[in-house]
Amino acid sequence: MPITPTDKICMNGELVPWDEARIHVLTHTLHYGTGVFEGIRAYETDRGPAVFRLTDHIERLFNSARIMLMEIPYTVDEIVQAVKETVRSTGLPSCYIRPLAIYGYGEMGLNTLPCKVDVSIACWPWGAYLGDDAVSKGVRMKISSWTRHDHNTMPPLAKTTGNYVNSSLAKVEALKAGYDEAIMLSPQGYVSECTGENIFAARDGVLITPPLAAGALEGITQDSVMTIARDRSRSVRARRKNSSSLGFAPG
Repeated sequence: MPITPTDKICMNGELVPWDEARIHVLTHTLHYGTGVFEGIRAYETDRGPAVFRLTDHIERLFNSARIMLMEIPYTVDEIVQAVKETVRSTGLPSCYIRPLAIYGYGEMGLNTLPCKVDVSIACWPWGAYLGDDAVSKGVRMKISSWTRHDHNTMPPLAKTTGNYVNSSLAKVEALKAGYDEAIMLSPQGYVSECTGENIFAARDGVLITPPLAAGALEGITQDSVMTIARDRSRSVRARRKNSSSLGFAPG
């Protein structure tokens, strides 16, 4: 979906005009994929936009940074407040929010330790992730030929920019084959997650989702679904399952 610009983007603690939020072509993360980010939603309410589990998302951003040995030059509370101010500046009733921490311009090479860290926060309107028809009509998915990262190859618990090359390849493969989304398997052949979402299956009254050991990101929405299900006395399990045991077949 094309991005609809808003008035401001937060760059290193300062709200700047959308078109002035720029980086240098030699920005380190642009070359090596070493950034960390979050995807957050603000929903329309009677009291204005409400950001869903904002602190949890920002804490996960910091956890991703720790895995990458990146020191974000702000506190969790400072980023939380910056997100609120950025959302407020847009005037939007609801929006998608993208906090991003990158290694910036000034150093090059694989050693990230001398690099400075830049932080940005952008907001814009974005509807349902897989399109508005996905909720009412469902989506068509295939098992991807691309395998989700193993834990000692790329850290799937970190939401890093470089990790999503894997997801992008799987997504484009699925679209070109006539599907809406791809299901990715672990190197051991277990269901891991989709290209940008956790996955659940309902079997015999039990809600099943892959465990983190299968290479899935520790999803905040996933955790919310599991909590709501348990609050409604539904049985929830995180289990290793191959694709056929969950009713999926290669596309």
